[in-house]
Amino acid sequence: MNIIFGPINSRRFGKSLGIDLSPSKKQCNFDCLYCELEPAKTVDRYIDIISVDEIIDEVKKALETHKDIDVITITANGEPTLYPYLYNLMVEINRIKGDIKTLILSNGSTIYEPKVQEALMLFDSVKLSLDCATNRCLKRLDRAYSGISIENIKEGMLNFRKRYLNPLIIEILFVKNINNKADEIASLNNFLIELNPTRIDIGTIDRPPAYQVEPLSYEELRDISLQFSPELPIYIASRKKVMSKPSSYSKEEIIDTIKKRPLTQDDISVLFDEKSKTIIKELIDNAQLKITNSSGYDFFVIND
Repeated sequence: MNIIFGPINSRRFGKSLGIDLSPSKKQCNFDCLYCELEPAKTVDRYIDIISVDEIIDEVKKALETHKDIDVITITANGEPTLYPYLYNLMVEINRIKGDIKTLILSNGSTIYEPKVQEALMLFDSVKLSLDCATNRCLKRLDRAYSGISIENIKEGMLNFRKRYLNPLIIEILFVKNINNKADEIASLNNFLIELNPTRIDIGTIDRPPAYQVEPLSYEELRDISLQFSPELPIYIASRKKVMSKPSSYSKEEIIDTIKKRPLTQDDISVLFDEKSKTIIKELIDNAQLKITNSSGYDFFVIND
């Protein structure tokens, strides 16, 4: 079993060492249409369980080999918060990790459970998926295990947010003709304003999915980002499937665009031609624009 994977280089988190809490098979309470793993029956608990001692032994070996790890990332072939000893595991990891940061990638489905929240409180950063804000969408896209409701997930996220002071990142993966519709985006927007996460990553399918579903283009993701309220810290995580060529923008158009949605350097590289990039530089030099960091990503915003 390959409990440890990587290290891999992450632009956001640096050199990341991965821990797979379900290395033997997929164990998940979602069967998402876009999942890169093969379809599997949803479960509400792990059947195959590896011990905390076994995981810690492998982590120690990996840290002896790789001396420059920036972050330990907890994930799984499935949902990592279904691992029954997550709290105990994090206590042990925090004892040996030194200055290394910790991150978990979760689908957010169990966030309403007190024991899960207690375990997540031990992480330096938490990233939760939230593809849908309605039960109809949750059932169709994420194909959740029976009994999981979006109301419980949202309530759990709000309660956790009140307690958790470290970076809370929300990830939304958009699938064509399912959760990219205006009413679904509006439901997500209303909830995310209340939640106030550190950052919101939006993306689309970039690996072969388990089922026959289609990705969106960068331009479609950009249009979706403009449907969210300007105060939400939206980051477009996918730069694939860019259809259009860079465009020319006037100074006024650039300012108006950034007022509606702060841009990253990646956005500027995709959207703007060389003349427009020169205007961006002038706006920064004249202090009309400034750069602000949101959980590791730099955004160009209006300097009020």
